[in-house]
Amino acid sequence: MKRRLVLAALSALSLTSLMGCPSATQTPPDSGGATTAAPTTTASGEVKVDGSSTVLPISEAIAEEFKKENASLNVSVGKSGTGGGFKKFIAKEIDIADASRPIEQKEIDAAKAAGVEFVELPVAYDGLSVVVNPKNTWAASLTTDELKKIWAGDSKLASWKDVRAGFPDKPIKLYGPGTDSGTFDYFTEAICGKKGDSRADYTASEDDNTLVTGVAGDEGALGYFGIAYFEENKDKLKLLGIDGGKGVVVPTPITIASGEYKPLSRPLFIYVNISALDKPEVASFVSFYLKNARDLVKAAGYVPLPDSAYALIEKRLEARKTGSVFAGKEAVGVKLEDLLTKESQ
Repeated sequence: MKRRLVLAALSALSLTSLMGCPSATQTPPDSGGATTAAPTTTASGEVKVDGSSTVLPISEAIAEEFKKENASLNVSVGKSGTGGGFKKFIAKEIDIADASRPIEQKEIDAAKAAGVEFVELPVAYDGLSVVVNPKNTWAASLTTDELKKIWAGDSKLASWKDVRAGFPDKPIKLYGPGTDSGTFDYFTEAICGKKGDSRADYTASEDDNTLVTGVAGDEGALGYFGIAYFEENKDKLKLLGIDGGKGVVVPTPITIASGEYKPLSRPLFIYVNISALDKPEVASFVSFYLKNARDLVKAAGYVPLPDSAYALIEKRLEARKTGSVFAGKEAVGVKLEDLLTKESQ
C-alpha cells in the first residue's frame, strides 16, 4: 500500500528536514549542531483536504508528519478525484483541494459565484506513467499517435495487432482514471487533443490501486496513472517509454523535472480557501506543507520542484496571492517555473 511506502521512507528522514516549520526550533550553533524536537502548536480543530488520488500520497505524508508535532489537530485527507475535490472546495465543504491539474475556468467562475477565493500552490511534479502487464513482451514503448489511436473517443481498437504492425493478435484491455480525475483530464488533452475526449469502454476508477490491480492481472492490459503508483508496484507492472516525436523517453525524476518527458510531465497542486487561512490550524498546516515539501514529495514517490520554485510559491502564500497562474493558458507543455517567475516580476 502507498501508506506503507511513504511511512517507510519517512522513517529515514532526519528531524532537521522538518526545521522549516514555524513551530520548529533549533539549538544555537555552539551546541554542536544538536536539535530539539519541535513544540506543538496551540491551535486545535480540523483541517479538511480532499481531491486528487494522485496528490493523496503527498498530502497523507504531510499530514502524518504534521500531526506528530500538532497532536491536538485532526487532518482528514480524502480522494474524490480532482473534479470531485473542486466541487467540495467550491461548496466550502473542505479547506484544501488536492489537484493533479490546474483549476479550470468554469471552476474559477463557480468559485467566484460562491464567494470562494483561493491560493494556488504547486507542490510537485508528476509524470503520467503508461504501463502494461509484465507478460507483455512485444511493447517496450508507444508513440503519442499510437496512444491516441488506442484512447480517442471514437476508437474501436480492440487488439494489440491494430496498434502497430508486428504486435500480436491479443485483446487489449484498458484501465484508466474516471472522468472526475485530473489525471483523466490531463491525459486526454495531452494525448487525444481535447480534454475529456476518451473512449468509454474501459475499466475506470478514481482509486489508482484498483487500476494497478487490473493491469497486473491481465496480460493484454494497458493503463495510465501517476509515477508514484508505478514505483510502488514496479514488481507487478511494466513501464513503457513514450515517443512524443523526438525519440522514446522513459519517465524518471530527471526527465520529468526537465520537461523532456513530453507531453506527460505535469505539476501537482493544492488549492487553499483564502478564508480558511484565517484559521490557525489551516495556516500552520499549509506553511508546514510547503516548507517540508521537498523531502516528503520525494518520499511519496514524486519529483520535488526546484528550490527556486518553492521560494516563489511560499511568497504566493505569504502574499495570499489569489487566482491561477494557468488562467487562460493551456496546461499541457507550459513551464511552471516560467509562469511563477513572470508573475513575481
